[in-house]
Amino acid sequence: MERDNEERFDLSVARTAASEAARGWGLELGEPFPFSYASYVAPAGESVIKVAWEGDDESLHEGDALELWDGDGAVQLLRRSGRALLMERVVPGDDLAAISEDDATAIAVGVAARLWLRAGSPFRPVAPEVARWLDRAEREGSELVPLARELLAELDPAPDWVVHGDFHHHNLLRRGDRFVAIDPKPYLADREYDLPSFLWNPLDNRMEDREQTERRIAAFVTAGLDDYRIRAWTVIRGAYLRPGYANPIRALL
Repeated sequence: MERDNEERFDLSVARTAASEAARGWGLELGEPFPFSYASYVAPAGESVIKVAWEGDDESLHEGDALELWDGDGAVQLLRRSGRALLMERVVPGDDLAAISEDDATAIAVGVAARLWLRAGSPFRPVAPEVARWLDRAEREGSELVPLARELLAELDPAPDWVVHGDFHHHNLLRRGDRFVAIDPKPYLADREYDLPSFLWNPLDNRMEDREQTERRIAAFVTAGLDDYRIRAWTVIRGAYLRPGYANPIRALL
């Protein structure tokens, strides 16, 4: 779950699993990439090996999602062994934050349209998890929780679509002349569930530019998403992911 401050985890078990997978695949594992906080991610020849921290339940079906997408809109999965994933190395690998605002939004709309697919098992509905995350946010003092709970009950989300789960500029990388998504946290949810993380990224964006936010929402509405559900999900997810942004988030309604 993307939060205001990235948590750091003990990745020793994940590192061991990555090393064992690399040996089994006849690959040499390099030094891990910077900012690999919740997963052990390192180059292995011309590919990349990733093993999520063993407590990262959100990434449980990352491999299943990558298999489903099969390189269309997402990084290509090459092999898997348990939670060890061997993926293509995205080259040149610069992210969407380096692109102009309007172009970045247009690219994101195009990538998202490839990722959002109707599916079922083994993917899990996100609504029960959201309720649990809101409980934690309430204990931590998030002022948006009461409104978020009302909106969640009103939306009554149907588990129809596989969503990326952490869809934002820094998880969209350039592969040749196109962009692909990395690091999914897939669940079954409304497609609109994916938009909040895009609205409050890149990392230096605190949603203070209301005109920018409205342009982004409008672009996805034009692509077929529901305006109100985008705003409602931004409040819901903001309650536990961006409690410090309460004022600009609440203003979206």
